Amino acid sequence: MADKYTYEYPRPALTADCVIFGFDGNALNVLLIERGVEPYKGYWALPGGFMRMDETIDECARRELMEETQVKDIYIEQFRVFSSTNRDPRGRVVTVAFIALVRPEAHAVKGGDDARVAMWFNCEEIPPLAFDHEEILAAAREHLREVLRVRPVAFNLLNVAFTIDELRRVYEVINNTTYDRRNFTRKAMQTGTIVDADLPDIQEEPDICYNKSVCSEYDMEFELPAAPSRRRRLFKFSKKKNDSDEGSIKDLFNF
Repeated sequence: MADKYTYEYPRPALTADCVIFGFDGNALNVLLIERGVEPYKGYWALPGGFMRMDETIDECARRELMEETQVKDIYIEQFRVFSSTNRDPRGRVVTVAFIALVRPEAHAVKGGDDARVAMWFNCEEIPPLAFDHEEILAAAREHLREVLRVRPVAFNLLNVAFTIDELRRVYEVINNTTYDRRNFTRKAMQTGTIVDADLPDIQEEPDICYNKSVCSEYDMEFELPAAPSRRRRLFKFSKKKNDSDEGSIKDLFNF
């Protein structure tokens, strides 16, 4: 008689796939790996792999991401399960998809394990992907758009200090639209999620001689005065006092 905790039902394999988004200042990018093994050898794919018996699915996602791209110590979260019966030619495989937003310059990606190469791709210029990863990527982008309406996740793609144009561009590329700069700035300030960045004072430049007669008298080299530079106004993310108050975020892009 079989043990009472052993069942005769088929056991599908379980995998984790990671959709890692980054922003390069102009476009939304996604991290892909080139597969070095069959099936789909030579195809690009999302980083991921099979869950081991001694780990959770979250641990699996982090391990596979590290082994295949060298990206680690980032916050990832589950967003959907994909369980089509024919999604993997090796057999019945169910995958849990994870999503993360990072600053690409903070992570030196490098292919490893069964990934030949790891590389950032513009989300509008994606090559053919292995398995059902095109479907997963499309679902991740839609999920990101929905989350953006209620949570200020876009700040995870920016530096600590950023310009209003950089913030606006992030929202434009995620939502695939354009926003009027003046309206965007006004509404962004009204949400209370951004404040002026407190930056160290700029050091004064050393004395430079701009007067020819004075230069001659004191044997100094004459220089033409440089055109005055316009200092960019920088902002930073400000955590809202009441995290449950999502109204201002929801209304931000309701033009």
